[in-house]
Amino acid sequence: MSRVIAIAGKGGTGKTTIAALFIRSLVKSGKRPVLAVDADPDTNLPAALGLCAEKTLATIGGTREDFFAHRDQVPAGMPKEAWLEMQLAQALVESREIDLMVMGRPEGPGCYCYINNMLRKYLESLGKNYPFVVIDNEAGLEHLSRRTAQAVDTLVLVSDYSLNGLRAAERVRDLASEMKLQVGRVLLVVNRAPDELSAQFTSALASNGIELAGRVPVDPLVPEFEIAARTVMELPDGSPAVRAMEQIAETVLAM
Repeated sequence: MSRVIAIAGKGGTGKTTIAALFIRSLVKSGKRPVLAVDADPDTNLPAALGLCAEKTLATIGGTREDFFAHRDQVPAGMPKEAWLEMQLAQALVESREIDLMVMGRPEGPGCYCYINNMLRKYLESLGKNYPFVVIDNEAGLEHLSRRTAQAVDTLVLVSDYSLNGLRAAERVRDLASEMKLQVGRVLLVVNRAPDELSAQFTSALASNGIELAGRVPVDPLVPEFEIAARTVMELPDGSPAVRAMEQIAETVLAM
């Protein structure tokens, strides 16, 4: 049975880095293979994981748009569901420990209910082949709200060291509740946190009502590796961010 973990938060909090670090922790601890789903239109997860092959240009969004535009040109005798599934399978980037699915751009004009229903079924079926599915979501939870992703066991909300970040995390939690999404547990991760938190931030953290999974400290290696075009997977085991995420991963999986 697969475990589905979705990462969300406002832009600039480092949620893609957190998602990549979480995937790194899973892989290093032998919890693999992992299906990584990049559900953010900015599409930064492939680079963070070192899966930047040309094949990542083939996205679910592109496949969906192509199907929407040419749904009457499906080969004779082939069910539309089978044709779409074949196209989606070609968009999957496979590696030894991590497979990657890129959602791509959001929907264009028109009704996508039929396509999204087939897409949801495909992703649910695909996810069952992996012990862990990690979704790097956009802040608005669009793919979750449109039911193009399966039920989520744990929703990890990422905040930076700011009150705006905490408020954004609360809004995402409330949004998930309002949409009645199938979310088992909601946790908070504070990214780029200093060694000592201010009294104001500590008070806001205690009152926001989201269970704290842990803090990831400021780690100069993370931006250094990004500038050098090196991946999160290459960070040394002694990196402060890596060590913190290993502990957070244990908390996320302890349920």
